[in-house]
Amino acid sequence: MTIQMNIAEAKGKLSELVTRAEAGEEVVLARNGKVVARIVPTTVTPKGPRQLGAWAHLGPLKDPDLFLRPDPETEAWLAEWENAPICPE
Repeated sequence: MTIQMNIAEAKGKLSELVTRAEAGEEVVLARNGKVVARIVPTTVTPKGPRQLGAWAHLGPLKDPDLFLRPDPETEAWLAEWENAPICPE
């Protein structure tokens, strides 16, 4: 079943129109009697849970602890400012 509605009427009813499209109806939006858009149910089905190992083709990390270590530049900056006075005179 198809429903045709003027855009001015549809402004406050978007959630209702989407619900009707999910139920299988086709909603046609028109401006001055000319069709400008259609809201139809989607045919895309979810693929399910994400698949593990999608990046396995890249091989193992050269350094597996790369993201677990502190950044050397940040460590150097902290060491430099660790004993600095709060209000230098």
